[in-house]
Amino acid sequence: MSKQLHLGAFMRPVGIHTGWWRYPGAYPEANFNLRHMIRFIQKLEEGRFDAFFMADHLALLNMDIAALRRSATVTSFEPLTLLSALAMVTERIGLVATASTTFDAPYHVARRFASLDHISQGRAGWNIVTTSNPEAALNFGLDEHMEHDERYRRAREFYDVVVGLWDSFADDAFVRDQQSGIFFDPEKLHTLGHKGHYFSVRGPLNIARPVQGRPVIVQAGASDAGRQLAAETADVVFAPARTIEDGRALYTDIHRRMRALGRADDTLKILPAALVIVAATEEEAQGKLKLLDSLVHPDSSLPNLSMRLGVDASAFDLDGPLPDLPPSNQSQSAQEALVKIARERSLSVRQLAELVGGYGGLKFVGTPQKIADGMQEWLETEASDGFNVMFHTVPEGLDDVVELLVPELTRRGLFREAYTGTTLRDHLGLARPKNQFFGGAAAGERV
Repeated sequence: MSKQLHLGAFMRPVGIHTGWWRYPGAYPEANFNLRHMIRFIQKLEEGRFDAFFMADHLALLNMDIAALRRSATVTSFEPLTLLSALAMVTERIGLVATASTTFDAPYHVARRFASLDHISQGRAGWNIVTTSNPEAALNFGLDEHMEHDERYRRAREFYDVVVGLWDSFADDAFVRDQQSGIFFDPEKLHTLGHKGHYFSVRGPLNIARPVQGRPVIVQAGASDAGRQLAAETADVVFAPARTIEDGRALYTDIHRRMRALGRADDTLKILPAALVIVAATEEEAQGKLKLLDSLVHPDSSLPNLSMRLGVDASAFDLDGPLPDLPPSNQSQSAQEALVKIARERSLSVRQLAELVGGYGGLKFVGTPQKIADGMQEWLETEASDGFNVMFHTVPEGLDDVVELLVPELTRRGLFREAYTGTTLRDHLGLARPKNQFFGGAAAGERV
């Protein structure tokens, strides 16, 4: 079989574009409506998507109230709670949630995702984030945000602890012998005993090893530190790539880092974010985009730019070029991408703000045939292994992708005709990892 696309659906917020909730026919309360979320995930499962992807925020977005009052992100479900509910109304689609390594504890994260993996029978994924919003720090007893590279160093140790906890029990540890009264074999239990720079965690985890061995690890950072973390830890990279050239460069760089670590190329999938607007005709699709962009209020444009640059842009000359910026302690890759756009297109600060007020990243807009052509080129030229799809609004945009684009991709052999496995690792073509403590001859440490 020729190489096929992997498709995830980015579902928090349910539309990435600032104007999605104002679009005619939109469900404006979709972020906080379980009935709608059930409808969306079941439609995506009908479309045989790999995964339903939940981002998360640990604070309101760091923008002024004039912009914030127009944002549909201010209320939404806690991801693990929602995905546990959605696991009960689906059978195959993966369930990926964000959890922060900066403002959480490894034991909590290991326990929650192991639980979700068992509840869903092997469909869980953990999106590792270091949290770029500095206001999150104020909600967790800190006066200022941890420095960018320090957050990534903490994340690396955090990952090691979580994976170690998931391997606390051998796969066959639970004998549950009613006659003898032995529930599990103590020889197949490992106590982690981790003592590192950031964490001291004794273990073991009080949950059986996850169905997938480890939930799928997703990493979204595109800075140098983020790419290295991805090469060392991730199964899936969800990172921005605005053009196919950007995608190829990212793909090449991460695979180079993987090979330097001794990792095989097929052990990781790269799925950049893409806003997809599909319609029967090119004119109709472009009309949808034009309407969507018209729904962004000016109050949102400059604050959105400031948030993504990591600096206050309100003091800049709005009709002048974007000035040189200090390094961001928020998302360095987001800042770098916007600076690149501004320089390449010779945009003024005002023009860049208007672009960012909607969505300035990768877009596929057009007929099913045109979009399939574009996605096929990305796949075949090693710019990506697929996409994490974002919709211009819900339910219309989601329905359009499932009903118009997926059949065209399937007809070309670029997308699966049916799920062939039951776990998220199955969908992604990723092997189930061996237990690092019980690979065969190794014995577990007794508690």
